[in-house]
Amino acid sequence: MRRCSVAGVRRPCLPPPASVTRARAHRNYSVHVQQKKASPAQPQAPLANDTYRTTASTPKPPARPDPYALVAPQLKELRETLLNLLGSSHPSLTEIAKYYFLHPSKQLRPLLVLLFSQATNGLGSGWYLKKWAAECEGAGGRAEELDRPLTRADVLNDWNPNMPDHTASFQSSFTLRSPRPPHQPPLPPPFPPTLHVPTVASPLALLPTQVRLAQIVEMIHVASLLHDDVIDKSPLRRGAASAPAAFGNKLSVLAGDFLLGRTSAALSRLGENEVVELIASVIANLVEGEILQLKSVHADELGIAGLSPTVGQDNWNIYLQKTYLKTASLMAKGARAAVVLGGCKEGEVWKEVAYAYGRNLGIAFQLVDDILDYEAGDATLGKPGGADLQLGLATGPALFAWEEHPEMGPLIKRKFEQPGDVELARDLVRRSSGVERTRELARAHAEKAREVLGVLPDSEAKGALEVLTERVVKRTS
Repeated sequence: MRRCSVAGVRRPCLPPPASVTRARAHRNYSVHVQQKKASPAQPQAPLANDTYRTTASTPKPPARPDPYALVAPQLKELRETLLNLLGSSHPSLTEIAKYYFLHPSKQLRPLLVLLFSQATNGLGSGWYLKKWAAECEGAGGRAEELDRPLTRADVLNDWNPNMPDHTASFQSSFTLRSPRPPHQPPLPPPFPPTLHVPTVASPLALLPTQVRLAQIVEMIHVASLLHDDVIDKSPLRRGAASAPAAFGNKLSVLAGDFLLGRTSAALSRLGENEVVELIASVIANLVEGEILQLKSVHADELGIAGLSPTVGQDNWNIYLQKTYLKTASLMAKGARAAVVLGGCKEGEVWKEVAYAYGRNLGIAFQLVDDILDYEAGDATLGKPGGADLQLGLATGPALFAWEEHPEMGPLIKRKFEQPGDVELARDLVRRSSGVERTRELARAHAEKAREVLGVLPDSEAKGALEVLTERVVKRTS
């Protein structure tokens, strides 16, 4: 293990020779790497009666990478170790905080973080410093260091009788304690070992901070599900009883708050202010999106302006803004934060690519989700089908149907509250091109997400991100 100080003197922690680095990288360093595998080209059989084809074999293009298969080991480890972040001295709180993590999920948000990390690590001019921090003891970027609290344990934690040496009892008043000696981090290398040329790291690399970020965005997503299921009174989630149905509304809200608290602590240890700002703004966006949704459904009782009485751009703007705030913001800012953790600095395009991709993909994902609310049943979705109409929400298919069937307007205005409104609205959507037009809008956003990837150098991770733009539009659950 390399030490970065000698006899109390702080010295730069310089990287070892390249030959030593290659030999020890997998064994000692906390950088997750994945070996790039090339698919062998296979001959393609000529088509019969095709005068424009020669009889010579034409090689097939290489197989495109499967997004989930590319980072499957990391996703599995991420899910297993994430549960270690959710422990509480109150067993009932621990149980409900872990509840949604124990059921299968798409893990789309952590997937985006991991893939964008692999697709851009090595491109930012600060990559050498981020890689150094993940390799040098005491620099704060190693996996085990991300689990260490920044504050003394008895200050940070509630009283736990099972941890008497690390928590403070309330049986007596709290006494003043001597401060810990200050931590002396190693000095980083003063300059890159060579002139920086943007090149994707090979083999594809993941930093411990990026893996932790992937866990953080999934925890925020689950916290939002706990709160949403209380607000929406949803009985199902991921094919099982929702948390409010299983534990009640109060515990569900508290568990969501608890998750957000744990994510905030984990976020602070990543050591990157821009990442803290990005993810904190996501939490605010989720609340703002929920307010927009309440505004569209409960405007009269809240005393605020709701949807316009006629279909138009204002209603579409509100719908798409809500879609961004509640869904796409976490994907876009999570991807951007991953690239920042990989050493992308201000003025470099890589984090702009990540945000544009995540924003467009997130909107496409939610538009398809709104389509499935009309097309799929409870078993396929893992949650109640037709839930949006039951909640009084007019999503893309209904707004497009309103343009073709004016009688949809009064139904939307009264939030589908009268008997037969939901069935009539579904029928109007079926008799319109609302679903097809919403899918076309989703496809346009997905294609734009794919387009912005053109700036990135070719890699398996980039190819997986391209495949993801197609799968999001074609998904059926």
